Amino acid sequence: MSDIKTVDDTVDPANCQTMAEVRDGVDTIDRALVALMARRFGYMDAAARIKPGRETVRDEDRKAQVIANVKARASELGVPVPLAAALWEMLVENSIAYELIRYDETRG
Repeated sequence: MSDIKTVDDTVDPANCQTMAEVRDGVDTIDRALVALMARRFGYMDAAARIKPGRETVRDEDRKAQVIANVKARASELGVPVPLAAALWEMLVENSIAYELIRYDETRG
């Protein structure tokens, strides 16, 4: 059995009785989010390797699709849509910048 706590190991937010439970839940989710971000950036590495030209790294249509998907999912889950959109705008722009660096590194 793993000693790494997962989101499923935390108290449901509706059932939290103490700030320790709240903070434990937040910290556990933050660790999971960073792990997911690392996985997402792995896909940026793959894209940098696969794309045929540097000019194909930025794809505004794909960016719009990603943000629209996030806004729809945020709405379904009751997450503030403007916040989700702003976070993903920053994430996507930083992903593009990272991918450009990785593209150049793989071709250099």
